[in-house]
Amino acid sequence: MRPRGKTISRRILLVWMMILCVAGLLAAVAQQPQEDEATRQLWDTAFINQGNKRTTARKPAKRSYRIVTPHVPITGVSADTVIGVTLWRLRPTRSADTGERIITHDGRDSVEWLPERVSSSGRLSEGDRIRVSIEAARTGYLYVVDQEQYADGSKGEPYLIFPTTRTRGGDNSVKAGRVIEIPAQDDSPPYFTLKRTRVDQVGEIVSVLVSPTPIQDVTISDKAQRLSAETLALWEKSWGAQTGRLEMANGDGKPWTRQEKEAGVDGTRSLTADEPAPQTFYYRPGAGSTVPVLVKVELQYARTTPSVKRRR
Repeated sequence: MRPRGKTISRRILLVWMMILCVAGLLAAVAQQPQEDEATRQLWDTAFINQGNKRTTARKPAKRSYRIVTPHVPITGVSADTVIGVTLWRLRPTRSADTGERIITHDGRDSVEWLPERVSSSGRLSEGDRIRVSIEAARTGYLYVVDQEQYADGSKGEPYLIFPTTRTRGGDNSVKAGRVIEIPAQDDSPPYFTLKRTRVDQVGEIVSVLVSPTPIQDVTISDKAQRLSAETLALWEKSWGAQTGRLEMANGDGKPWTRQEKEAGVDGTRSLTADEPAPQTFYYRPGAGSTVPVLVKVELQYARTTPSVKRRR
């Protein structure tokens, strides 16, 4: 026969263990809404201004977006198919600037640049230094193709500019909240310089493709590589139909933030719901969560006024 005192002690210990388990479960349940609120949900962060009608998120929005493509409905959009894009134009810093800088080195001299947001409909000039930030709303793989665009509507040869082994070692995996910068901050130089290759070039078309699985027959090298026009046409036909666009109101000209800089340089850092959102959302109504999504980002050059010879 066991001593009674030991039996009571074991019962008390068992009761305390049950109490601790229940308390832990309640704490986890109480914490879950906070974790959900902190999760980066691109489509939920968009406070879409529709005049008198607005689609609101769970919490009052800190930012608002206007519809740039009214012919493309915002209904029937799967939240995980949205792609966020921010175009940055770099300018030399001034003493009053508050944003984050990019420092480049030219020999012994160093230059500080301030990246500022550019609207998707903004005009760029030859010689502008630009960077692109891309954020997917789901786990997948990112591919970026660049083409020159000409005044007659024709396009140049497509080049796959991401992924390359020079950026993230060729790792093109993405997930919600992770920012992919092109070029990367440690690239040399960490920006593209716009330059026309033909006098009739009016811009660049950047095709952004997010696929749930790696695209077959795409090899990754140490530099941009030519992609066949037939391959890109097939991608566009299969995954690039009817694309809509939302633009952040009053976002044009805002400087690069510390959170965006940290997320861009650290492949494990994810932005949260309360941190800066992309300047532009691209969406495709009816796109499925299990298929790739392709959107086109158009970079338009400002029109140049031809010089006029005066008669003497």
